[in-house]
This record gives sequence, C-alpha cells and structure tokens, in this order.
Amino acid sequence: MCASMAQIAFFSHRSIFPAFSSNIQAPSSSSSPSFSSLCCSLASLQKPKVVVTRERGKNGKLINALAKYDIHCLELPLIEHIQGPDRNRLTLVLSDTTFDWIVITSPEAGSVFLDAWKAAGTPNVRIGVVGAGTESIFKEAMRSPERSLSVAFSPSKATGKVLASELPNCGNKTCTVLYPASMKAGNEIEEGLSDRGFEVTRLNTYSTVPVRDVDQTVLIQACSAPVVAVASPSAVRAWVNLISKSESWDKSVACIGETTALAAKSLGLKNVYYPENPGLEGYLSYLFPVVFEIFI
Repeated sequence: MCASMAQIAFFSHRSIFPAFSSNIQAPSSSSSPSFSSLCCSLASLQKPKVVVTRERGKNGKLINALAKYDIHCLELPLIEHIQGPDRNRLTLVLSDTTFDWIVITSPEAGSVFLDAWKAAGTPNVRIGVVGAGTESIFKEAMRSPERSLSVAFSPSKATGKVLASELPNCGNKTCTVLYPASMKAGNEIEEGLSDRGFEVTRLNTYSTVPVRDVDQTVLIQACSAPVVAVASPSAVRAWVNLISKSESWDKSVACIGETTALAAKSLGLKNVYYPENPGLEGYLSYLFPVVFEIFI
C-alpha cells in the first residue's frame, strides 16, 4: 500500500486535543480488493491537498480561493439538504404574523427563508444573522426597490450562543422572534433568547442527510489528502461513517467553527483545527496564510 503523506498541522494555532486518539481503520483488502492499486495509481495524479465536503454546487468559493494559491481541491459532498416538516408552514406564518426579529443562523436557512418570504409576498422583515457568510445570502433582497427586508444585527462573534445573548430587545414590550432552523440545530438560540424574555417561534424548515452514493475512487483520493474541510457537525458524522473501516486515517480536519470542531473531537478524530472567527470569511482569512506556508 502507498505510504501515507506526512501529517499536516493545518491550523497550527488553534488545535484542539491534537493527541486525541482515533480508532478509525482503512478499508480492508477483503472489503475493497483493489484499494492498494487504486491508491497508488491515483497518488501519481494531481494529489488533492484539501477535500471540500459541502453540498454539491456550494464549494466553489473555497475551491476558487485556494486555487489562487495553486492548492488543488477534491470535491466530495458529504451531505445534502432535504425539506423539513415546517417548510410549508413558514410561508403561511410569514403571511399571517409580524415578528420583531427573524433569526437566521446558516446560509441554507437563509435560502429556505427567502423562498418562503417571496412566496408570502415579501412582507417587511428585520433579520438578525449569525455572521457575514449568512448575511451574504440576503444581499440581492436588500437591494430590491421595495426594501422590505433588512439585515439589522450580527453578533460580535459568529456563534448562536453569542447571538442569543446580544440580540437587541424591544424595550418594555415582549420581543417576538421567528427562528427558521435545521431540524438538527441545537436549542441554544431559543433557550438563550427565552431566558432573556423573548418570545421565540422555531420552525424546522430543513434538515441534512448523508449523501446516498459516494464514488469509491473519489473516496480513496479523499482519504489520501492531507486535509478534509468540513462545515457542519452533520458533515463530520458523514465523514466518520465513510472512513469507519480505515485503520490509520490520521490526516487533519479543518472545521469552519468551534461547534463543528467539537463534534469532530467527540467522534474520535484527531488533529482538529478551526479559526478564531466562525464562518466562511473567517475560515478563509485564517486559512490562506497557513495553507500558503505549508504547501507553496
């Protein structure tokens, strides 16, 4: 079998539990007879250095940014989004009810919200977002002549916990919040806001599931790459499930934020890294100098 690449300290300033052991095993010869030959032949090709794992069609910004530094990426989507149980209800709620705040904590939640908002007739809404990456989803809507949508708040740190602690209240009256979220999102937003006296309506408008079919040739390439980039706990879980038969996978996991990094650590991965500022912008700004130093 081909010798593995040297371990990369990808985000050397923000490692969490780098010595945390892993019990992950490489595909055995019985389950994949051609693993060794495929690995060796593929290793002689472009040798991708970073595996990008968001839903297909949503990795372009990261791929293009790294390409400027001659960093070759391999796209291996690990998750896909599906409609949540409250998706259709969201349009009705926006049509019938006015909220003081709409809280959006991910680009996908923002995209789903925009579709429902347009279907509801573009009512006046005030948005609070978790960070710049999520805010960018609303740029086109904010430029519309009606100006019925505004992004009016972003927390000092792009996490749900900080958002819940900093979202402006409504003075002496009870502040109402609509929180369209993933089914798999935790409860820190509604619990944090409720503790501060906000009245929160949560709608589970979408969810994430592992991709059904993974090209085994692409997976072998991915397993040999020094870095796997993940943007959600769901993606981490999907990756661990894919490599569960690997006996010595010890490469680096570059997480978009602390929540994802903690999920990776809890699943037994080691060499887990994340930037100080969550979100794609913080991810990229931290990523560039590190990647440049390692690979160029």
